[in-house]
Amino acid sequence: MPKEYFLPASILVAGVLIAGAVIYSTGLKNLDGAAEVSNNLNPNPQLAVSLELTGEDVILGSAAAPVTIVEYGDFQCPFCGKFFSETESQIKENYVKSGKVKFVYRHFAFLGPESLAAAEAAECAKDQGKFWQYHDALYSAEVKDGQEHNGNLNESFFKSLASQLGMNLTFFSSCLADHKYADKVQKDYDGGRANGVQATPTTFVNGTKLEGAVPYNQFKAMIDQLLIGK
Repeated sequence: MPKEYFLPASILVAGVLIAGAVIYSTGLKNLDGAAEVSNNLNPNPQLAVSLELTGEDVILGSAAAPVTIVEYGDFQCPFCGKFFSETESQIKENYVKSGKVKFVYRHFAFLGPESLAAAEAAECAKDQGKFWQYHDALYSAEVKDGQEHNGNLNESFFKSLASQLGMNLTFFSSCLADHKYADKVQKDYDGGRANGVQATPTTFVNGTKLEGAVPYNQFKAMIDQLLIGK
């Protein structure tokens, strides 16, 4: 199984054109079947620096993996759920487990209070080494629920997930009540805006930006090209 790491890493600069996805964003239309992808084969060096991983990031996979994927997502976003269930799962199985890709998730919680609360809960789970398990449980629940702003992402539900994952509920509950990670969630959002994130999900693959639930086969083609000679 892939491991979680709290290690700094650098995102390499590379790029490949990709098309075909769906995105979700306030102020933008849902682009059913269309993708917005950076066509810059030499990403801005300042962008690469701003995407550099820090000790606050939880790395899924090997920290030494040559390909880095950073996703900005919102746990209520339907297309983030689509990306999670249809694309991310295959990337993890075929590239993360083999040590070729490392995956990082950052919060772009823009859909309201439930999104913010879910992001904070995931960060609280990180304190007990359960970030990715909690991340997966939240998205699985939202994919099954299929609705936004219906109140299901609440304190009771967050604690229930924590209990199912064998977490210390006293510590977890205290973390939630204190809003321990409110600043971290806001920092992720601000960083995403600075990196040009306007929709969810937005992913950066070795510094190249992709908007939307880009199909797995297109990620595969991009990753395979980046792995040539590695």
